[in-house]
Amino acid sequence: MTEVATPAPVDGTHGTETRDPARPPAAGKRDVWLVFWIVPAFYAAFGVIFFALARVMPPPRPDITQSQMVDFFSQHATTIQIGFCALILIVGGAGIANGIVVFHMKRMTSGSVMAYAYMGGMAVGALPGCLLVACLFLVATFRPDRDPEQLALLYDLGLLSYVGSLGCFTAAYFAMAVAILYDRNEIFPKWLAYVSVWQIVTEVMAVAVFVSKAGAFAWNGSISFWMGTVIFGVWLSAVIMFLKKATQNQPVDEAPLP
Repeated sequence: MTEVATPAPVDGTHGTETRDPARPPAAGKRDVWLVFWIVPAFYAAFGVIFFALARVMPPPRPDITQSQMVDFFSQHATTIQIGFCALILIVGGAGIANGIVVFHMKRMTSGSVMAYAYMGGMAVGALPGCLLVACLFLVATFRPDRDPEQLALLYDLGLLSYVGSLGCFTAAYFAMAVAILYDRNEIFPKWLAYVSVWQIVTEVMAVAVFVSKAGAFAWNGSISFWMGTVIFGVWLSAVIMFLKKATQNQPVDEAPLP
């Protein structure tokens, strides 16, 4: 360790700080804070798009006729196009949100493997769980005079993909739970690991959307959709809250992560 002289403060006092010359100088946390504030902004916009514009939250019913599916696209064509075009522009915010979670997971004593597993699971899951429904619904509204059977196919495929994208997110939640439980730096509280496990439970229970057209296990059902949505809301709110706390508690002079 070497003694590195610091400039005299304005009050005339003097001091020194001890710094390991093998460690790069601190870069501050402005970039981390910038990324953090993008996360709640992205998810707020995501909620407006899916609830108010695209009308896929809550999902429209699966037990309807072809003509009713065609009517759905006809009635909501404008807002679907506005909402999902906006989503395509801002969907990179999901990568930023995953990035800051991975950043803090790599600060855990559990190591980087689970951080990379989380990143991979969430990245792959965004394709069927977010982008596919957007593209399919935009295709359906692009040519509203298509054969009703084709529109019905786009309707089913989009919503089954959106609600039924399970395995990728299950892997990500598993990786987060294991990382938190093995961590000794207390980056995130242990109870967040158990909420992540409940996320896995809701994903497993939603498998029935592929065979159920009505009831609790349909894609708009109380178990397959609503229970999972409530638990996801609790999990996401907790993650954002503890990302902020982890960023506040991160030492300013912490060396860059490998």
